[in-house]
Amino acid sequence: MHLAVYLPLLMPLLAAMAAGPVASRLPPAGATWLLALSALALAVASSAVLGILALTALVRIPVVESLAGMSRSVISQHDPAAVPVAIAAGALLAVAATMACRALWRRTRALIAVGREARRLPGAGQVVVTDDEAADAYTLPGVPCRIVVTAGMLRALSQPEREVLLAHERAHAAGLHYLFTTTARLAAAANPLLRPVASAVGYTVERWADERAAAITGDRAAAARAIAHAALAATAAPPRRSASAAAVLGAVSIPARMRRAGPVPRRVAALLRPPPRPQLLLVAAAVALVAVSGVSALEAARDLHALLELARASGAS
Repeated sequence: MHLAVYLPLLMPLLAAMAAGPVASRLPPAGATWLLALSALALAVASSAVLGILALTALVRIPVVESLAGMSRSVISQHDPAAVPVAIAAGALLAVAATMACRALWRRTRALIAVGREARRLPGAGQVVVTDDEAADAYTLPGVPCRIVVTAGMLRALSQPEREVLLAHERAHAAGLHYLFTTTARLAAAANPLLRPVASAVGYTVERWADERAAAITGDRAAAARAIAHAALAATAAPPRRSASAAAVLGAVSIPARMRRAGPVPRRVAALLRPPPRPQLLLVAAAVALVAVSGVSALEAARDLHALLELARASGAS
């Protein structure tokens, strides 16, 4: 195997550095798709490479070597991965698999619980207004998605601002944004280097809903004011949600993001500017990064197969 086998382990670090510019400079919908799919591809490629490296340690075990009829000298001569590196890769792969499975289990349970909660809400309409005095608004994933708005939030906003709020939440429901955040979070669980990418996806789905709300209402400045006012209202009293809803809605709900000072001013500032335009160079660079990672992983798998075949042929002679 060539030293290029290690490229998929480095690419997530570059992706983490590029996540911020991609999230802020590209149209939010395109940035969300690009970041979420890139995170998934990079997590798969890095995990595959860890598995390939771990396998080189496995085949050096005398029992495995004997059963497979392979030559240890051939493997040691042509494999650039030292035994400690291969063992470390196996340990990292075990940790990554454990964390990914744990995150998938928790996320699945939370989504099922939230779906049940959405079906139990009163009324048949998509929007449900509760008597809670805390200002809050969020979209519950389900079939169909339900939008919950508290009386406290409605009182805090003017009628035009309420329209922006509802348009924002309907954009979350129509776009199934929780699927993007779920994908990115699972990728980050498998590879912690991708956590900035997952955070960027949480930001871009909010920006996606912001842009959709601004397009529907036809007034970007009014949409920016509505987001700012909702943010102030949401900080007055903490919303009361179920544990499952809090686990799922951290990157989807408007107030949950608004209570964090960083993203909200950026979102407001973005709405006070013209909508971002596609930047083909930035997209091409992101796609190339993922492509290099994928090609390197495939090449490593091909090289490992060739190495094992050579070792098997030498062991049989």
